[in-house]
Amino acid sequence: MPGIDECLLEAMALPGARGAALVDWSSGLALGTVGESPVGDHETTAAETAELARAAAEYESFAQPAPAPPPAGGGGPAGPPVEDLIVTTRTGYHVLRFVETSFDSSVFLHLWLDRAEGNLALARLRLRALAEGLVLR
Repeated sequence: MPGIDECLLEAMALPGARGAALVDWSSGLALGTVGESPVGDHETTAAETAELARAAAEYESFAQPAPAPPPAGGGGPAGPPVEDLIVTTRTGYHVLRFVETSFDSSVFLHLWLDRAEGNLALARLRLRALAEGLVLR
């Protein structure tokens, strides 16, 4: 299972990847970064994307409460209420994938893709696999 650095390097192997980060959306801090930043500063990008992630994860319009688990003790859906966010700009895609952890987490993977070279469908699938396998130490 990959750690933060390995996970981000694997994300950068995607076609059109320009930059990647693991961000804590409650504090806006980057826990790891690789590649470029859309504004030239990874910390600014982390803070700005954290605002977007926080809004999506906390506003009921996007993150409706999970249904109650069945009475027989079966578990309902687990993890963050939002799986991912996609922001499309004229030149790129920003994919934010929420990461489920064993502790009360508020982290997400942010991948910045070049619009001409990136494959959005592939990026979503790969980020889901990376988020599921990520080991936070």
